[in-house]
Amino acid sequence: MSDVMDRPMLDERGVTVGAGAAARIREILANEPQGKFVRLAVKAGGCSGFSYDFGLDDTMDAEDRLHGEPGAGLVIDATSLELLSGCTVDFEDRLAGAHFAVKNPNATSGCGCGTSFSV
Repeated sequence: MSDVMDRPMLDERGVTVGAGAAARIREILANEPQGKFVRLAVKAGGCSGFSYDFGLDDTMDAEDRLHGEPGAGLVIDATSLELLSGCTVDFEDRLAGAHFAVKNPNATSGCGCGTSFSV
């Protein structure tokens, strides 16, 4: 684990982590070794051009930023943040399935499943 993780940096451009997402992140991390965190990244691909990628990680780079509270927030790299600035991430648990939902004001269009977008 890097010393950057010991000093998470908050980013003023912000991605808002809703209460449902924070609770789900806490649940996920409760079953993981100390030092793990949830990372949100934007990847090229998906039916609309870019896709949201949620995953577990244990290594932070100097340009990574924490959004939300330690242990209940998302770590986002600088490149992804350019496309995510101003987003709200929450967790939805519905009859059709449970997932992290991203409301992205930067997206000009998105796919029906909500996992990809274009700018």
